[in-house]
Amino acid sequence: MNNFKKTFQLNIAMESKKLPNSAFIYVLSVLSCIICCLGGFGIIPAVISFYLASKSEGIYKMNPEAYDNYATVKKGKIIAIVGIVLNVIVIGITIWTLSTIGWDAWSEEFVRKWNEGLERGM
Repeated sequence: MNNFKKTFQLNIAMESKKLPNSAFIYVLSVLSCIICCLGGFGIIPAVISFYLASKSEGIYKMNPEAYDNYATVKKGKIIAIVGIVLNVIVIGITIWTLSTIGWDAWSEEFVRKWNEGLERGM
């Protein structure tokens, strides 16, 4: 009976666990790529996702045998890096556009295009 108890405890200890926040990392990183066109605000979820993925990666490296969803975290980290790059590009283009043509010219053009769209829609 004692042998069975030790074997049972060993089997429970050998079962792999999930890394923390793996699904959340993946969702945040994909979200950052989707909302990158909104003025670069997608950089916020991208940085959060990258940070959480780095923490989960550190946990995995301390005990790799215990976790089985490292691939999800790694994919999330790669997508977060892509999201950061996309958002930095969008922020750079926005800053360049506003510095070359100015805020007033940009806002006037935006209002003109907005009004054209409203007239076509009616």
